[in-house]
Amino acid sequence: CQLVVSHHPVIFKPVRRLQSADAAFLLARYGISALCAHTNLDAAEGGGNTALAQRLGLENPVPLETDGVDEAGCPYGIGRVGMCHQPGMSAADYAGRVKMLLGAAGVRYTDGGRPVHRVAVGGGACGEDEAAALAAGCDTFVTSDLKYHQFLDAPGKGINLIDAGHFPTEDPV
Repeated sequence: CQLVVSHHPVIFKPVRRLQSADAAFLLARYGISALCAHTNLDAAEGGGNTALAQRLGLENPVPLETDGVDEAGCPYGIGRVGMCHQPGMSAADYAGRVKMLLGAAGVRYTDGGRPVHRVAVGGGACGEDEAAALAAGCDTFVTSDLKYHQFLDAPGKGINLIDAGHFPTEDPV
């Protein structure tokens, strides 16, 4: 074959050294190209983050971070921000709702001391977008793969964090 098309990237981390068993080595050795469209699907309107926002019932979701506009002039970008369908829920109640709606085996959350109104979502590992969620005026951020210290620091920042797991946050698409 000359091309591998996949959803998840073939290469996850920067290549510092090639070894014969590495995907990058094998692709280069055999002249095979790789096209991985994970981020494209996440950012597209109707893609991964739109599906996640819809599954959680967010009202009027818009991109968390706008990367550009498509041919129709619609903005696209990673994450989505919308209003909670039942504003004023506690972080604990909302975490339970997220768990149920995503069919997650469990969720990790921390209460930032604010009721849930404006919610940011990022399917998969979007923990680095916590600052963007805060800048967008969100009181709650639902994603996965959050770090231990993010949970410790969240109450001081006034944000509720909910880690619903990598697969459950990507599965709605």
